[in-house]
Amino acid sequence: MTDTALKTRFKVDGMDCAACAARVEGAVARIDGVEDVSVSVMTGSMLVHHGEATDLTALESVVSRLGYGISADRREGVADVHEDHACDCCGHDAAGHDHHDHDNREQDHLTHDESGHADHDHAGHVHAEVEGAWWKSGAGQQAIGVGIGIVAAYALGRIVPEAERWLFLAVMLVGLAPIALRALRLVRVGELFSIESLMTIAAVGAVFLDAGEEAAAVVFFFLVGELLEGLAARRARSSIRALAGLVPETAQLVTGGATREVAASALAVGNEVLVRPGDRVPCDGVVVAGTSSIDESMVTGESVPVTRGEGAPVYAGTINGDGVLTLRVTAPASDNTIARIVRLVTEAQETRAPVERFINRFAKYYTPAVVAVGAAVALLPPLVDGDWGGWVYKGLAILLIGCPCALVISTPAAIAASLAAGARTGLLIKGGSVLERLRDVTAVAFDKTGTLTEGMPKVTDVETFGTDRDTVLRLSASLEASSSHPLAKAMVGAAAGVVLLPVENGKAVPGKGVTGRVEGRDLFFGSAEAAVERTTLSAEVLAAAERHGAEGKTICLLLVDGAVIGLVALRDAPRPDAMAAVADLRRRGITTVMLTGDNPRAAAAIGRELGIDDVRAGLLPADKQDAIKTLQDKGLIVAKIGDGINDAPALASADVGIAMGGGTDVALEAADAALLYGRVGDIAAMIDLSRRTMANIRQNITIALGLKVFFLVTTVLGITGLWPAILADTGATVLVTANALRLLRVGQ
Repeated sequence: MTDTALKTRFKVDGMDCAACAARVEGAVARIDGVEDVSVSVMTGSMLVHHGEATDLTALESVVSRLGYGISADRREGVADVHEDHACDCCGHDAAGHDHHDHDNREQDHLTHDESGHADHDHAGHVHAEVEGAWWKSGAGQQAIGVGIGIVAAYALGRIVPEAERWLFLAVMLVGLAPIALRALRLVRVGELFSIESLMTIAAVGAVFLDAGEEAAAVVFFFLVGELLEGLAARRARSSIRALAGLVPETAQLVTGGATREVAASALAVGNEVLVRPGDRVPCDGVVVAGTSSIDESMVTGESVPVTRGEGAPVYAGTINGDGVLTLRVTAPASDNTIARIVRLVTEAQETRAPVERFINRFAKYYTPAVVAVGAAVALLPPLVDGDWGGWVYKGLAILLIGCPCALVISTPAAIAASLAAGARTGLLIKGGSVLERLRDVTAVAFDKTGTLTEGMPKVTDVETFGTDRDTVLRLSASLEASSSHPLAKAMVGAAAGVVLLPVENGKAVPGKGVTGRVEGRDLFFGSAEAAVERTTLSAEVLAAAERHGAEGKTICLLLVDGAVIGLVALRDAPRPDAMAAVADLRRRGITTVMLTGDNPRAAAAIGRELGIDDVRAGLLPADKQDAIKTLQDKGLIVAKIGDGINDAPALASADVGIAMGGGTDVALEAADAALLYGRVGDIAAMIDLSRRTMANIRQNITIALGLKVFFLVTTVLGITGLWPAILADTGATVLVTANALRLLRVGQ
């Protein structure tokens, strides 16, 4: 793609199978100025990379002539900004890591009236999306009508035998007419080898071979197969729609001490909303008043409700338990947790895995080859034995067997189901190519702060010298109470329940600590190095400081009138699941590495506690990137896990970059995937999901090709005919889709 390519996203209605996507993609790709096109059946969307001069109206007209509804969603900015230009903040270098294309700057909105396309017509599209009760849909009624017609033709044929042939012919024509119309449309846009074309040729040929009953039955089975495909596709799409439906439509906005009902979509960052017991949370926010248990199972997968109090974050779509909460909105409706999941999964399903691209290329040659084989079977053997009827019949059956629908759907159905299943449990994976790479990961490189640890220091030890613990906490917390520094917050948190004292002349000493007067005494609370500048430390204090420092803890000393009376040790504690998660990865034979900018002693202490042998500390962003490349040079497939701006270069360089969900926007943009809920154990879950998906794809390909090979051989041998041939096609497609949809149960 060129640097100036634009991206326009379209909504395409009526697709329910891989063949639909393939024909839309093929038709659009032939339009002048189109550089690349990706179509997702599961989300009903199409992303087109094109030049400024591309005629989008003509593009929509082409898709409409195929029988699909289309409307432009939005045009986005230059597509490849990150691929060819250095970006210090995101860590993209000039060499280009072109698997990170996340420029989502919206330039304008294109609005098109679908009704403006005079040639738009769904009536002839047998793949029309199945919504509501299946028997009320056009596809359902068409299949039911043909089925009833076959039964009626058979019954009347017993009464009036001479009319039987014409009755079956009439039923066949009624069912075949929209299929043949569809085939004609496809031929006009260059799609010669579609299933509709093959079906039309086979059905008409069967009539000329005096096999009207079989022709009608073949059309019926084809319609049933298409109906089942539509139902399966709807189920896959509904998993994403169900996510979007978790957010309530209204919210109780708090203004001036009173509440009023407003649309949840109208909430702005900084608004306060009231959430009553039993209500769904309408926004991402932080609790400013109240305490309650929150059921997060539908979002995080955690079955046990969690208690959320003042200062705690909450997610849109979760259910409030038994308390009344007041929340401050932290994200607009368009960017809350649920909206971000839906958006990322939608975009991810428009990207293809390498195996899917290979299957699509293979199908382009496979279908014409099967048509050639069918023609050879129909025309060559009769030249020897003269049995034109028998061999033409076999050739027609081979045409039906040759449809590549099941083969082509084998990969995107599995990937779409996996992306949706992962999203439900907070595993956001940006596309099929990332999902495929995750399977091969052999090394995981962790950041420390905010990734393996909670990113918030906590008081771990308090030692006293000539006083008691409460006095040390009271005086230290009193000095720190007015500060927003993380260490100050940790001190105030540790002193919860202790009555704080008023401070006179309180002042922060940058990089050293805080000073002030409390009850007429001069106090200093700060680093050991700064304390040495103010007093002489005793051997006892020095020994305690050295002991805790060796464990990677931050040491603060409390001085009262120049004498040390207390030592407070703080440390950023590991996440609760970090140790088990690292052990789980090591059991799978995956190498674990820590890359951190923190001091070596703190890093080594966390590494020892979690069982990480390879700990590299004191690293700058460029050093982390170099460390990733060193691991790759050893032949390892590296996943990098991080949450900060300084992790972005390494995330972009890794084979798979994974951002912690609570991290910076820069990290989330540079990464290929995200752990939305910050669980370290989700790394193994993400790798497992990838491996299950690739196994599912292998199963699907085996089913698709296996059935076709079996029926191809039996057809040539004269064992099976048209009926089994169509079952081999639609049956394989339904089996493959159903097998892929098993992945939707992951995390349930």
